[in-house]
Amino acid sequence: MIDPADEDKGVLVQAVKRNVERFPEDFRFQLTAAEFADLKSQFVISSRGGLRRATPYAFTEQGVAVLSSVLNSDRAIEVNVAIMRALVQLRRMIGSHEKVARKLAELEARLSERVLFLLYALCSMLHARPKALIGRRRR
Repeated sequence: MIDPADEDKGVLVQAVKRNVERFPEDFRFQLTAAEFADLKSQFVISSRGGLRRATPYAFTEQGVAVLSSVLNSDRAIEVNVAIMRALVQLRRMIGSHEKVARKLAELEARLSERVLFLLYALCSMLHARPKALIGRRRR
């Protein structure tokens, strides 16, 4: 999303509009008024929203990659590289969480099998007839 405090946001919007063929709908989208209002309240942006007339653009990972070919300033390149690194880090974190979730599910399945076995064994023991004690005689 474009930072409302960024003085160069007009350059970004203009570059996107001039190169609209590089940004298909699955690479970028414009926030709705409700989404923008929610975003402003979450980030405590002034009610004027930095005097924006239109709602800001949001870019997917692919859209961020295309931005680097559209914007040529040093700051744009720096921000683009930082965003791409953050996305790679996020993908790694998601991957590790998926592995942990998968291992937890496997462990849960194994434990539930063992717990069921233990419950079955306990029930069997509770309902079984008591055996005579070895070495003691019944009177």
